[in-house]
Amino acid sequence: MDIVTGLEGWQFILRWIHFLAGVTWIGVLYYFNFIQTPYFGTELGGQARSAVVRGLLPNALWWFRWGAVFTFLSGWIIVFTHLHNGVGLDSPYMTKILTGGVMGTLMWFNVWFVIWPAQQVVIASAEKVAGGGEAIPEAAARGARAGLASRTNTLFSIPMLFFMGAASHFSPFHLGSNDTAYWIVAGILILLVEVNALIGPGLATQKPLGSVSGTIHAGVILTIVLYVIGVLMNS
Repeated sequence: MDIVTGLEGWQFILRWIHFLAGVTWIGVLYYFNFIQTPYFGTELGGQARSAVVRGLLPNALWWFRWGAVFTFLSGWIIVFTHLHNGVGLDSPYMTKILTGGVMGTLMWFNVWFVIWPAQQVVIASAEKVAGGGEAIPEAAARGARAGLASRTNTLFSIPMLFFMGAASHFSPFHLGSNDTAYWIVAGILILLVEVNALIGPGLATQKPLGSVSGTIHAGVILTIVLYVIGVLMNS
């Protein structure tokens, strides 16, 4: 019964919750970007779009946004638990975890304050049209903004998972000896990607985020760039 009576057991349960919520959140994110959106671009998908938006999308978005909440909360509880246990902010482990955590936090923000509000308008517009009314004028623009934010989250998820995995499983990647320079450069890059999602052109077709392959390539490139920055700044 150590799993419920010992501190290590509770910490493991917290990580387990983090993993479960994260798989749910990122799994739905990948479904939206890798499966649903490309399907809507086909002839059959275009015909089914209204029914999917009105019937399937609200349920998928429920799992999507609450998966994000539980991932976000459990992740930061884990971080504060480590800090309480004496793991320093300037340690290699914490620097890598926080790099992933910053991107994960921006992803959570995009879900609740960009994607979800925009998709509510899209769903409401589809309901009005299905009932014989007129589409909500701003629905298309809001949908494009949600699409761009969703692709941005997909991009962020690639380096986020790399850095979180590297924290415990790739010790040769050493961060922590020159944090100030690292955070300035890495922070600017991450911020630029997020600013593009918030105030950049409101088109989900914007390159390189206009396709699945472009989004994946951009995520891999950002991962490599952040890794190289980390190596150079801490060599």
